[in-house]
This record gives sequence, structure tokens and C-alpha cells, in this order.
Amino acid sequence: MKIKTLTVSEVNNYLKRIIDNDFILNNLSVKGEISNLKYHSSGHIYFSLKDEGGKINCVMFRSKAIMLKLTLEEGMGVVIGGRASIYPQNGSIQLYCDTIEQEGRGELYIKFERLKEKLSKEGYFDEELKKEIPKLPSRVGIVTSPTGAAIRDIINVSKRRNSLVDLVLYPAKVQGIGAYMEVIEGIKYFNRTKSVDVIIIGRGGGSIEELWNFNEEELAKAIFKSKIPIISAVGHEVDFTISDFVSDVRAATPSQGAEIAVPLQSDIEETIEYMNNRMGSIIANKLQLEKNKVDSLSRILKLNSPMSRIVNNYMIIEKLKERLNSNIVNKINIEKEKLSGLNNLLMAQNPCNLLNKGYAIIEDESGVINTVKRMSEEKEINVFLADGVVKGKFSPDK
Repeated sequence: MKIKTLTVSEVNNYLKRIIDNDFILNNLSVKGEISNLKYHSSGHIYFSLKDEGGKINCVMFRSKAIMLKLTLEEGMGVVIGGRASIYPQNGSIQLYCDTIEQEGRGELYIKFERLKEKLSKEGYFDEELKKEIPKLPSRVGIVTSPTGAAIRDIINVSKRRNSLVDLVLYPAKVQGIGAYMEVIEGIKYFNRTKSVDVIIIGRGGGSIEELWNFNEEELAKAIFKSKIPIISAVGHEVDFTISDFVSDVRAATPSQGAEIAVPLQSDIEETIEYMNNRMGSIIANKLQLEKNKVDSLSRILKLNSPMSRIVNNYMIIEKLKERLNSNIVNKINIEKEKLSGLNNLLMAQNPCNLLNKGYAIIEDESGVINTVKRMSEEKEINVFLADGVVKGKFSPDK
């Protein structure tokens, strides 16, 4: 018997008819944990339902979603009512949900919250322990998959912002069992070689299980111990991992991680120009200030210099000399006046003046004779006249 060759579309449609006619698959009640949740702008809700052993895609159309009495969250445990079918365009089986009831938080979400609480109490998330991202890095280390979209986004954004910053990739798995160990090795490598200024660890978006490697405790501790600042750039803006909380800075996406790590070259050039202008202004002001100080000290030195003192003292000496001369002249004039007075007095008492008037002075050996009594006996006398002395012998009348 020859089997007819079918097209892909015929196979998918055949499987769809089989599943659509199966009673159990059309009346399903499935329990699992929500992941990769997305509320579409159309009103439809897309998510995955998973447990320890598997995962299946789910959709709840807008007509059913508007009657939903709860808000779905990542990690939420739910029981859905609906049917299974094949989406012919890609041949994937998915559940079409009519009802969703909350069963409780999923195991991965509970594990995430417990680890988050534990590390928070131990101080791994403390803001004061976080390291500052360098403003002017010369090299940026990247720990991610070499083939993922994350590395392309980081490279594109970094080169667009600043082509002078070197990017160093440490290739590591970011999904699958034990992938976090390669991320840890990348962090240790950069710390050991001290070859970069900042490290970006990350990957693109995904479900909680796809991102779970970045929720491992060992990776969190490796990030905390790193001496080099680390930027966690895992998933999309709505995705949060333990790595985000323990890292020095959390970036919503790998692209934003590159924006945080790599400064704009134009900003650096503007900063350099501003600093140059400011430095020039500071130097000019400082030079002017010091020049003013020198000028002031020069004036003080000039006023207090030995030459100035000599000149000042010379002027003082000249003034003293003038005063002394004036005092001497005055003193001489006073003494002259005194001497003139005394001379006049002496001239008035000068015997020669009397002699010129016809008087005479008689002396004996004892001196001037000024009484008749002393002329009572014979003696040698001298008679002083105006023009000379006459010597003779005096004899009184008997």
C-alpha cells in the first residue's frame, strides 16, 4: 500500500482535526505555573504554562480575558479550563483558555522570593556597598553569549556612543543547566586580570525559567565579591532577577547597560572643553591675585626700604640742622644783645672815659688813692691822665 505524500499544511491540519475531535483535549483542566506572560495591546493574553517536566504555550482571547477576575503575574500557579489545538501556521500545540483560577505562587517564583529575602537580610543588596560606575572607562568587559542579540545590541550602542572605548567579550552560556557557572568564571577572569573598568553581564528577555541562571545564589555572591563594578542587563524592562538586585547598577535591557557603561563621546569632549576653560579662568584669576599681592608687597617694601628710611632720616636731619642753625643764630643774637648791653655798661664805667673828661687817677703802692687821708704823708705816686702816666713824689704842705 502506497502512502500519499502530504504537505506540511496538510499534516498540521490533519493533526488539528484529530485533536479538535478529542473529547479530553477539548475539555481540559490544566494546572501549572505562568511564565513569559504578555498582555497584548489587542486585549489577548499570551503566556506559557509549565511545571518541572514541561511547558506549553497558552492564549486567552480578549472575549474571555475581559471576564477574568484576577491579574496574572509571572510565577503564579493557576488552573486553566479550555481546550488544546494546533496552530497550523507553525504546527505548535497550544491551549486556548476559557477560564483561569489562581492556585498559588509557582515553585520558581517562591524560590526566587525566598532567595531574594535571604540575600537582602544578609546585606547583599545594601546601597552603601554598591560601587560607583566609572565615568570615563577605557575598557568594558561583557559576559554574555557571543551569538545572542544582547551582544549585538551592546556593541551597536557602545560604538554609536563612543568609538574610543574598547569592548572585551568573555563568551558564556546564559541559558541552560549550569550556564551561570560560565558567567561566574567570566566575572572572576576580569577581576583576576584587572583588564577592564566595568563589567556588563546579561542576555535578552525570556521566561522566568530561561532567565533562572541569573537567579542563582552562587552568581549573586560572585557579583557581590567583584572588585570591578558590575551592571546587570538581563531581559526586558519587566524582567527582574537576583543579579539585578545584587549588582552595582541594574539596566532594564542590554542596550541600556551599554548606555550606562559607555559615556557619550560628545559629552566627554564638552566636559573637557568646559574643564579647560574653567582651569584657564582659575589660573588667570590666581595669577592676577598673586600679581596684586606682589604689587602690594612691593609698595610696602618700597615704603619700608632702607633707602626710603635714609631719605626720610636725611630730611629729618636737614630739618634738625635748620632748626639748630636757627637756634644758634637766635642764641648769638641774644648774646650779642646782652654783650652790647654789658659793653655799654662797661663803657659807662670805664675810667678812661673819666680821664678824657679831665679827671685823673692817683695811685700809690697800695692802689688807687680815693681819700684825702691817704695823702697826708709823703709818698711816691702815679698820676694817670688821658694821654699817659706821670710819676712823682708827693709832699703834703706843712
